[in-house]
Amino acid sequence: MSLKKRSFSLSGHRTSVALEEEFWAVLDQEAEDTGQALAALVGRIDLTRGEKPLASALRLHALAVRRNNI
Repeated sequence: MSLKKRSFSLSGHRTSVALEEEFWAVLDQEAEDTGQALAALVGRIDLTRGEKPLASALRLHALAVRRNNI
């Protein structure tokens, strides 16, 4: 599995996140389904992630989305 890196501006700072394509696909689909930009979704997850690294928070969020959609 290869990682795909994407860059975002969060709280006024640029950051890059590398995730497996499968996780990006889930996040992209959620953003589309909810009518928001991927950057907005990532920003929302960033605000609620606590001490978790952003990549971990995104993976856990994608996992939760998949579990709830089954």
